[in-house]
Amino acid sequence: MREKPVCKQKTVIAKSNLFTIEQMQLEFSNGSQRVYERIRHHGHGAVLIVALTPSESLLLVREYAAGIDAYEVAFPKGLIEKGESALQAADRELREEAGFGARRLDWIHSLTLAPGYFGARLDVVLARDLYPASLSGDEPEPPEVIEWPLYASNELLLRPDFSEARSIAALFLVKQWLEKEKNNE
Repeated sequence: MREKPVCKQKTVIAKSNLFTIEQMQLEFSNGSQRVYERIRHHGHGAVLIVALTPSESLLLVREYAAGIDAYEVAFPKGLIEKGESALQAADRELREEAGFGARRLDWIHSLTLAPGYFGARLDVVLARDLYPASLSGDEPEPPEVIEWPLYASNELLLRPDFSEARSIAALFLVKQWLEKEKNNE
């Protein structure tokens, strides 16, 4: 197994409310030296919630995505606040974005977004045994909640506005989790 490169120098080259961009001078175990840049997030991680209704439908939200300047359909998601666990953050975000709480929350998997240059992690959480419960959140407009039957999830992948890689990965991970759970009963 290779040794991690040694960071000879780290310099902050830009900073915003959400991110810090660092330049890192690295020396690899073979003596090769390179300058890398990375984005560090200032938070405590994030969660993405795949919520499953009693009728086996997925809860999605349609929200404005500034990065692509368009409305996108995706699973509810948000930042983990200081002092919260991933499961607590998932329940809070589900209430804020979809208007439901969950009596059953299962941690599924932790994802990196672009590990070559972005250090943020995202925890995928499956929410079940839902009940109506809303909280006001930080969204500038109320998200549009969409129910999509789990059995038709392959058709969801064909929607041009369901293109976020995190949501697509979460859908596959949760379907695999549910299949394993079903086979173990």
